[in-house]
Amino acid sequence: MSMSFKENNVKVLHIEPTTVCQAACPQCDRENPQLFTSANNCELSLEQVQQIVPEHFVKQLDKMFMCGNFGEPAAAKQCLEIFRYFKDVNPDITLGLNTNGGVRNTQWWHNLAEIMTGVYDYTVFSIDGLENTNHIYRRNVSWKKIMENAQAFIDAGGSAHWDMLVFEHNQHQVELAQQIADNMKFSWFRAKVSKRFSAMPVKFLNPPIGYSMPNVENPKEIQCFALQEQSVFLAANGEFLPCCFIGPYVFNRDKTLADALNTPNWQGVADSWASNPLPICANTCGIDNCSKGSFEKQWKLEVQLR
Repeated sequence: MSMSFKENNVKVLHIEPTTVCQAACPQCDRENPQLFTSANNCELSLEQVQQIVPEHFVKQLDKMFMCGNFGEPAAAKQCLEIFRYFKDVNPDITLGLNTNGGVRNTQWWHNLAEIMTGVYDYTVFSIDGLENTNHIYRRNVSWKKIMENAQAFIDAGGSAHWDMLVFEHNQHQVELAQQIADNMKFSWFRAKVSKRFSAMPVKFLNPPIGYSMPNVENPKEIQCFALQEQSVFLAANGEFLPCCFIGPYVFNRDKTLADALNTPNWQGVADSWASNPLPICANTCGIDNCSKGSFEKQWKLEVQLR
């Protein structure tokens, strides 16, 4: 499989508009000082996005979504304006947002819903349990505020998805969380288990009882999801990268990864797959003996509510 960045082939654009975040999730890359420090805080303005992603590029896209490696996308000062830019230039584009839901006020979320009017437009709210558990992982995020913001978005016509990270401390709440999501008229409910327990262990965080963590060792093949969906990642510092999984190294890359990324068209990433895959590629997009990658196996429950 070859990997080549050709602008006219890109159909999906993933943007991290800011590295600013009010939360302090203990397994987030933001909490890893080897990957990120507050000195790295940066943000894309509307003007910068328009320069980096001109109209001719926007018109060819099928989808643009915002999701953070380090930051909370909704915290970006011009988040709404950036979404409006893409929708104004390409009315048929699908827009998406992944958020902890704990920033902004209800009017802001109402305004977002008025922009996200496409059939497939959506906002994913990462809500890891109920009022007595969400804060254990989503530190500094008010559950009450999330509920108010999500309801305002839904009431204004937005399609909301509830994504729940499942731990030992909240696994008993999955069914009730799904019921609340249904009552609030969320469109989807998903429950999944983080893959970060070995990479970023935290004493008070444990995987659900009875869950076996997926593992891909010595993968037979790398099935690159970015190539499959023809996507590219734009980091908050204005740098394009092959995907968001490589994105955490944008500020502090190890030499192997830096060498791979500094070659033309990211060919070094593809070249590594044949003999010595980059760890992030193997762990995320490696195919094991069951012909299923760990990224695909991460999902534990996915329910369409309406």
